[in-house]
This record gives sequence, structure tokens and C-alpha cells, in this order.
Amino acid sequence: MKSAAVNLFARGALLAACAALGLAATPPKPLEPAKGNNWNARIGVTADGSHTLGNPDAPIKLTEYVSYTCSHCADFHRQSDAALRLTMVPKGQIQVTVTNLLRNPIDLTVAMLAACGDPKRFWVRHGAFMGTQDKWLPKVEKLSREQQARWYQGEMVNRMRAVASDFGFYAKVQQWGLDRAQADRCLGDKAMLEKLKEQQVTAQTLGISGTPSFVLNGKVQEVHDWGGLSRVLSDRIAALRAGST
Repeated sequence: MKSAAVNLFARGALLAACAALGLAATPPKPLEPAKGNNWNARIGVTADGSHTLGNPDAPIKLTEYVSYTCSHCADFHRQSDAALRLTMVPKGQIQVTVTNLLRNPIDLTVAMLAACGDPKRFWVRHGAFMGTQDKWLPKVEKLSREQQARWYQGEMVNRMRAVASDFGFYAKVQQWGLDRAQADRCLGDKAMLEKLKEQQVTAQTLGISGTPSFVLNGKVQEVHDWGGLSRVLSDRIAALRAGST
């Protein structure tokens, strides 16, 4: 069952601020060429800051709308990652794009940190946050209301720094060679924040309000877990094979 989306600024301010932004239609720009037919080496970033993996000419284009605090998204990641990265993506059948649907200040902070550093290492950072969600997210239960209030008050960068401190994210990003000063610079990246706002506008335009949600070749799917999505993908792949014979 998909999780209901919660507005980032708690009072509708995010989407209201995003409404004035135009939607970029620039195609993904590969950051490095694929090595032979190793499509796991083809990594890109779209104009709105979403991250792509796989053959840019793949017949199947999958966009995942995810929230880092959504337990169903973490389940989806654990169940789907091996199948997508070890079978479908390497064969050039599918290109995967991860886009954020922000529900709260924690989502925003993790999204900013996942995008921090070498873009080609995004998938490592994304997988690490999703794969350990059950370790860091429960910390929220031990935080006081006063601590959590800091996430919603003051300048946005200070809110995110408070979240990063409360959840131990500064220590976490050190494993990727990012010290606290570098992490703080990423949290203050206004250009990335604007791109994340664009992602929210796109989700709203598509009618996506919960996570995980999936768009396949431009069409929003009615499935919200790996079990349902894997069946849809299998049907698409079978149809492609049938068309080639």
C-alpha cells in the first residue's frame, strides 16, 4: 500500500512555491559512456536533478517516485535492486530513473545528501540510505518535540543541518569522503533545491501523491510494489521479444 505524501513545508508552501517554476524537458545527459554493452556504467542526471541508470535508448523507461522515509520504498529497493541492476539494466532492456517525492524535512535532507558529490556515485549513496532505512529512521522516536521543531523553523539550510545532525547523517556521508563542511555546502546548494522543487511539480502534474509510484514510458502505473511492477515489466519484455521474432 502506498504511503500518503506529506507536504515538505507542512502548510502547502513547497508546491505553491514550485507552481511558478517551468518544467524542463531536456533529455538526460550521460555523465560517462557505457563501457561496451555494460549499461550499468551509463549514468546520467536529468535537467530536474533526477538520476538515470542504463541504456538511454532502452525500449522501457521506468521512473521511480520515492521517498527516503517511506518504508514501502525501502522494501521496493531491497526487492527490486538485484533484479533491475543484474538482469534488466545490463541487457539494455530498461533505463531506470529515480525521482524524489518529498514528504517531510528528512526526505529533503537525504535527497540533498544523496545528490552530494560525484554524480556517478549517486546510486551507491541512494542504495546506502534506502538499504539502511531501518537503522536510521527509528531514531525519530527518540527525538524530542523541541528537536523536531528545529526541522520546521528558520532558514531551510539550518533545518537540514539539524536533521543531518539528529540522524547521524554527517557520520554516514564520511564513508563517501564527504566531511561535514562539504556536506553543509551540499545542504546549502540552492540550485539542487530548485531542481527538487521541479521534481515535486512534475509529480503533482502527473497526479502522483504517494510512494513508491512508477511511471513506465510516460504512463503512471497502478501498481505500488515490486511484485506488481515486476509483472508489468515481464509483460513488456515478453511483448518486445515477441515483436522481434
